[in-house]
Order: sequence, then C-alpha cells, then structure tokens
Amino acid sequence: MVSKERIREADKEAILVLEDGTVVQGVGFGAFTKTYGEVVFNTGMVGYTEALTDPSYHGQILVQTYPLIGNYGVSRSHFESDSPKVRGYIIHELCREPSHWSTEMTLDEWLERSGIPGIEGVDTRMLTKKLRVKGTLLGVLIVRERGNLPDLEELKREAKTVPDPNKRALAYEVATSQVKNFNLKEGKDVILVDCGVKSSIITNILARGYNVIQVPPKTSAAKILGLEPEAVVLSNGPGDPKMCTEVIETTATLVQEGTPLLGICLGSQIVGLSLDGDTYKLKFGHRGHNHPCIDVKTGRCYITSQNHGYVLDANTLETSELTINMINANDKTIEGIEHNSLLIRAVQFHPESSPGPLDTNFYFDQFFRELRQRRGRPS
Repeated sequence: MVSKERIREADKEAILVLEDGTVVQGVGFGAFTKTYGEVVFNTGMVGYTEALTDPSYHGQILVQTYPLIGNYGVSRSHFESDSPKVRGYIIHELCREPSHWSTEMTLDEWLERSGIPGIEGVDTRMLTKKLRVKGTLLGVLIVRERGNLPDLEELKREAKTVPDPNKRALAYEVATSQVKNFNLKEGKDVILVDCGVKSSIITNILARGYNVIQVPPKTSAAKILGLEPEAVVLSNGPGDPKMCTEVIETTATLVQEGTPLLGICLGSQIVGLSLDGDTYKLKFGHRGHNHPCIDVKTGRCYITSQNHGYVLDANTLETSELTINMINANDKTIEGIEHNSLLIRAVQFHPESSPGPLDTNFYFDQFFRELRQRRGRPS
C-alpha cells in the first residue's frame, strides 16, 4: 500500500465507492473529475497502454492487478484506439518517473489530458478478490484536490444508483460512424464491421494482403454485399452483444448468403446469436493475457489474451450448425466455434494479442488461407 504519509501529502485525493458499500481511499492521479461504471479487473503484467485504449473497456472502471503501473510511460505506438476508453483507473502504485526510450508522456499526464480519473494506493488484491466472489460491481470514482472530497454517505447512496452501462449499446458508442478505407497497392477487400475494433486487428488483416473497409456497426447486409467483399470480419467491442441487434440481423443475412465470416470476441458472440444461439454474462469475466484455451480436436493448450464479460451458451448451439472447437481450460466456456459447412470461424479470445502472447496469431493465417483456397487461389 502507498504510505499514509504519501496520501496526506498528495495534491490529489481519490475515493472509490462500490454499490455494496465498499469504500477505498487513496492518492488521486489523472483528471479532477467524478466518474462511474462497471468495476472490472485485468490480470496482465504489461500492456497498460493497450488496455486503456481498448474500446472493449468502454463503460468500465479498470482495476490493474499488477502492482506497479506506468513504469515505461505512454507511447502512441501502443494505442489500440485514438484515446483511453476506460471510465476510470485503479492501481496499487503509480510510477511518476518512467524510464523508456519510447516514452512520450507519463501515465498521469496522459490521463489528465484525456479527462480520465485514477486512484493509486489501493489494495488491488483485496478489491480483485471481492470482485471474484461477488462478481463485477458498479461504482463511483472521484478525484479532487486534497481536502475537498464530497460527503462519504452521499457517495454511498450514489453508488447504489449507478446505471448499468451494459443496458446501453456500448459498441455503437465507440464504433466508427463513417466508412474508412485501409488500402494496399493491390489486394482484395475485407469488410470490417466495427463494434469497437482494436487497431491491431486491422493491422493483422492488412498483413495478410487484404484491403480493409471499416464500416459502422449498423451497416446493412445489402450495403456490405454490394461492396463484393472477399470476407467479413466482426470485431471485438464492449458490452452485452444482445444490444447489437442490427449487427446480429446483418450477420444472419450474411450467413444465409454464404459470406465468409471471421468473428473476434464480441464478434464471436454475434455469430452465435445470429444462428439462434444465446449468450450469458460471466460472473467476473475474462480479462488478461494468461487465459489457457484447449483445442478440442488436438488437445493442445494455447495461452491467450482476453477481454470480455459475456460468452456463448453451449447448450443453445446444438441446432445452430456450429461446432465448438476451443474451450477455456479454467471454466470450460466456449472459446472457438466453426460452421459445419460454411467458412465461418470465430474465437472468443484475441488472436491479434496486443498485448499478450502471440500463441494464436496463426488463426488469421488459417482463416485467410482457407479463404484463398475456397476462392480458388494459391494459398
């Protein structure tokens, strides 16, 4: 824990109040503001910049379980979107003097410029254990000048009335509103349906020799098919997949048309929902870079990067023509699906990683190799 002396001497104070009445006080950093959201934890040891800019964290206050954060500063080269997407940040100890050749600014400076509040000096082990036992909780986080925090009882009452962000279509709030083109000199087109895509997914598609046309999530199937894509990729994104009704309807039509599909994270859930499957919310989700997944066919285990709070219900896929080909080694939830006859593949984890191990990056290679084979081109 950060010492009591440091808390007393800090220019910024911060307080976190959860809906169950838990109160955590500490040193503030980032922006002077108040925020609210769903409090979740990430077990990654590196990659705080990537995590903070991952659109899948939209609507959430992120707890980092690794004890020292900010030691290599912030570099735009690690961004997964144009800005931080978290509502707030909770850590044990902040490094205020980072040391790395790529550092452009400190974490404190970056979050202050971005309007994101943070709190350090927190017993993140206690907080993580609470979230694992009770499940994700809603909460309020506030950063103020020293000696200027609001009434605690008022904050407790406010924490009990925090609206659940998952009741909104969070994916639509962080997705592009305009069509964007990422073109190579030559190559076929892949449509990317943006539900909150990480930039490294686009990079991985381009690296396989395909142009990317990034479209808003409400883009109709007719418009997508009119662009005559080689394939369609359904991206990751935040929140409850059932709120993405337009994307589900579009995907169902694309399936009927036999369009090759690749779903990643939220995109995997949307593929299942489009084929009459169902999803449910996990107790505390999978967020980190150390999640083991088993290939059902080979029995091989892969360590994966993950960030999701919802998952497909295996019991609802029996009549969907989808086969489960990957499962989570810890809780046996679905991690990968494939269609029995069509080129439809989807994974719950993040094969692009960024950050995390690159064990499953070959999934991009597999999909695009099979796509070329089905199109009658050399693999």
